[in-house]
Amino acid sequence: MRHSERHRTHRTGWLRAAVLGANDGIVSTASLVLGVAAAGANTQGILVAGVAGLVAGAMSMAAGEYVSVSSQSDTERADLARESKELADNPAQEHAELKAIYVQRGLDDTLAASVATQLMQHDALGAHARDELGISDTLAAKPVQAALASAGTFAVGAALPLLMVLLLPAAALMWGLAGSSLLFLALLGLLAARAGGSPVMASVARVTFWGALAMALTAGVGALFGVAA
Repeated sequence: MRHSERHRTHRTGWLRAAVLGANDGIVSTASLVLGVAAAGANTQGILVAGVAGLVAGAMSMAAGEYVSVSSQSDTERADLARESKELADNPAQEHAELKAIYVQRGLDDTLAASVATQLMQHDALGAHARDELGISDTLAAKPVQAALASAGTFAVGAALPLLMVLLLPAAALMWGLAGSSLLFLALLGLLAARAGGSPVMASVARVTFWGALAMALTAGVGALFGVAA
């Protein structure tokens, strides 16, 4: 009988980048807009600042994710190259290392040696990458995927506060934008928890708390400079 299980670890790479991008899009754009509004800018100035923040933020997120994940990918390739050389130069030592790993995980010496032998005959580098280095296809670094997910979700997240600027009257902009942005962050925390299988309340509380803090501090700075002007 075929047994099918649903696991979420294959989502780790893109989910992390997507949640980070959307969270940053909402928080940074809402904070920027609130700061500019608190300084006394009109609606046109607020929108210009918000759109500029969206474009700059999306590009920054894409570049940052690509560079950081590429560095991880470079490290993984270097480790694999070194492991491949060690397998070619000293296969017996590498077999002993793999056997020791399986013994540590609970197999007896005979079975561990047999498993190591069979796996190395099938795919020696793959076995060592997975069990010695902790590198697998599921968790391997994917720079382009991370960059696109992060930039795309940042733009979507940043568009939400800008939409509220267009919809809200000027008199209600500050409180309306802050409240709606916190709602968007709560929904993001809910979606991230559902996608990743993590506790919902902890995820929601985490994103809303830090989002509220960022918006409050930025609005305070805007108000301070607005008064000083």
